[in-house]
Amino acid sequence: MSRNRFTMPAAVSAAALALLTLSACGGSDGASDPEPGAAAGGAAKPAAGAVIKIADSPVGKILVDESGRTLYGFTKDKPGSSGCDADCIAVWPALTSAKDVTPGTGVQPDLLKEAKLGEGAEQAVYGDWPLYYYVGDATAGDVNGQGLDGEWFVVAADGKLVKKAV
Repeated sequence: MSRNRFTMPAAVSAAALALLTLSACGGSDGASDPEPGAAAGGAAKPAAGAVIKIADSPVGKILVDESGRTLYGFTKDKPGSSGCDADCIAVWPALTSAKDVTPGTGVQPDLLKEAKLGEGAEQAVYGDWPLYYYVGDATAGDVNGQGLDGEWFVVAADGKLVKKAV
C-alpha cells in the first residue's frame, strides 16, 4: 500500500547525528549503547519495513516498533501533521520507513496512516499522532521520554496518548 511508504531525508539524519555528536561531548549520562538497528546516538535509521506492535510498559500497553523501541506522540502536533522541527527531530526522530509500515498484533490497521514531512518524506501516524522515537531510550522497553516537558507521551493501542507518570 503506497500510503504507508516512508522515507527520511538525509539532511534530517545528518542534522540529528551532528546534534547528538555535539551533545555527547558533554559527558556520559550512563545510558547503554543503542540497540542494533539504531543509528549513532540512538537516532532511528529508516527501517526497510517497520512493524508497529503492542507491548507492556510501566504505563500500560503501548506502541513499539519491531525491535521493542517505544513510540511517542507530541502534544504540539496537529492531527496527522508533525510540528517537530529539525532541532526537535534530532532528539525525537520520526518513525520513517523505506517500505510499508505493517500493523502487528493488537494494532488497529485503520489507525495507521502517514504524514508528509519536508522534502517529500513521510512519517508513520497512528490515530492522530505522528510517531517518534526518543534518543534517550537506550534499549527496548525504555520509556525515558514519557511526560518529558509535559509534551511527549507514549501512544496506546487505541491511538490516544498515555499521560500517566512512569
